[in-house]
Amino acid sequence: MNDDKIKNVLILGAGTMGLQIGLISACSGLDVTIYDTVAPALEQAGNRVRKLAGRLVNLGRIEEKTAGEGILRIKFSNDPELAGKHADLVSESVPEDPALKQKVLSQFNKICPDHTVFTTNSSTLVPSMMAEATGRPDRFAALHFHDCAITNVVDVMPHPGTSAKTMEIILAFCRSIDQYPIELKKEQHGYVFNTMLTELLGSALSLASKQVACPEDIDRAWMGIMKTHSGPFGIMDSVGLDTVYKITDYWAQKINDPKRKTNADYLRTFVEKGHTGIKAGKGFYDYPDPAFLKPDFMKGIR
Repeated sequence: MNDDKIKNVLILGAGTMGLQIGLISACSGLDVTIYDTVAPALEQAGNRVRKLAGRLVNLGRIEEKTAGEGILRIKFSNDPELAGKHADLVSESVPEDPALKQKVLSQFNKICPDHTVFTTNSSTLVPSMMAEATGRPDRFAALHFHDCAITNVVDVMPHPGTSAKTMEIILAFCRSIDQYPIELKKEQHGYVFNTMLTELLGSALSLASKQVACPEDIDRAWMGIMKTHSGPFGIMDSVGLDTVYKITDYWAQKINDPKRKTNADYLRTFVEKGHTGIKAGKGFYDYPDPAFLKPDFMKGIR
């Protein structure tokens, strides 16, 4: 890379967020490689990207021509050497396990060029937990994306060792792919929005796990008063109940929190059945036509 402009993006993880980040980067004219070691994930990734592109076109987030051109810029690979050798920026979206993230980032540090900037899309972990494992702590920060069908807001969070130059490169990259960066001044588990969202979802899970009210009525309370199109349980289905479970269980063990432990146990019953949300066709609701989007769900509430 002769300048600081990002041209080649490597996505580590062909899950929901990895595919979203890859698509919006490709639709902005960048060359994208999506890497994963899980064969089924890669086999399904092409179809999932095309479906995602169609959804974004239907929502008016991108033009159909742009989506088509973007899809052609995406490559899929399970070969780490091939995937990483030309990367200018790495976006890591593997499961919320610090040991796994450290292992993957360390692996690609040995493969990627010296100039490559590394980022993590972790939802709740802070970059200092992984910085040394990257082998390039000065060129590493958290770059966290939300659902691109809903917003273009992203979080950029450095750790104490992140260089000012790295922050400049990441912020410029965000703007080049039409994302609005929220720049954090210090490390914060959950960034800005997720810090607030975690409290909402945790409260909703506690109400349901203690059988104070059913998930549908908890959603109705939120939707009816806040005038949103979905409630906390609909949001969790969108995020993925397996992801919500892993995060909840991690913090339950990390800080020995009985409330989070109860919430994790409640979520586990859904995950063990394979009811992980929208991507599985079933979570707290059935998809693609969840009850909370039907007119009679909020009947009588105004």
